[in-house]
Amino acid sequence: MVADEKPRSTPKISLGATFAASAFSACWAETCTIPIDTAKVRLQLQGKALAGAENGVPKYRGMVGTMATIAREEGLASLWKGIVPGLHRQCLFGGLRIGLYEPVKNLYVSKDHVGDVPLIKKIAAGLTTGALAITVASPTDLVKVRLQAEGKLPPGVPRRYSGAMNAYSTIVKQEGVKALWTGLGPNVARNAIINAAELASYDQVKQTLLKLPGFSDNIVTHILSGLGAGFIAVCVGSPVDVVKSRMMGDSSAYKGTIDCFVKTFKNDGVMAFYKGFVPNFGRLGSWNVIMFLTLEQVRKLFTQDA
Repeated sequence: MVADEKPRSTPKISLGATFAASAFSACWAETCTIPIDTAKVRLQLQGKALAGAENGVPKYRGMVGTMATIAREEGLASLWKGIVPGLHRQCLFGGLRIGLYEPVKNLYVSKDHVGDVPLIKKIAAGLTTGALAITVASPTDLVKVRLQAEGKLPPGVPRRYSGAMNAYSTIVKQEGVKALWTGLGPNVARNAIINAAELASYDQVKQTLLKLPGFSDNIVTHILSGLGAGFIAVCVGSPVDVVKSRMMGDSSAYKGTIDCFVKTFKNDGVMAFYKGFVPNFGRLGSWNVIMFLTLEQVRKLFTQDA
């Protein structure tokens, strides 16, 4: 992604190359950070599990503690549960939402526009590409959450799914094709909002930094912009992220998005919407830094002078 700068002859990159660079960068970031995401999902679902527990003592405590508990009880590989559908998701979702951001942003401004693109246009572009991309990729998100939600089962109790492909087929057989889009409402809301927060804020922060003395288009600027994008995304997207995880983790427990919001608030309180905030920021902050650093470098490989 390139922040708006002074008009000049800029290198061009094809739409196909943009999609490839975006998909690769998103997949690499997913692979590096999915243990944090697994911890986040377990923490978000913990409130529901405590409701039926006898002692009501939380099993998971904090990001590091949750990852340590999962690794100790279920094995280190369990931290990467859901990586296959996670990569499916990033190829589709990451490639589309990031790859289409620049074209859609340019579509929202006139052909004769000169100078910085207004922030509202950047936000609109992020909302648009996020909503479109997750509508296509929502089944992969559902399967990833289902696999991450499974903990260590008692002896003799079979797992619901043996793997990603088995999960897809089992969900279709038992719940119908439509079930693959369970939680689509909060998922679209969550990903449109977070996508706009990530891409628009990265774009805006980078643009601002490049105008300050001592800053240039280098790794330091990319890291700071990525951290800013991750923090803003978590602040605005955490409530819908919690609802999405709970609906996807157990679709039978809620009648719909509003019902999930109400039950979560009623049973667990307002702070439940920020349950897992630290691992969520650890996840999105590190994810954005890795993704944007990788993207900036990979794009250079595809760049051709106009």
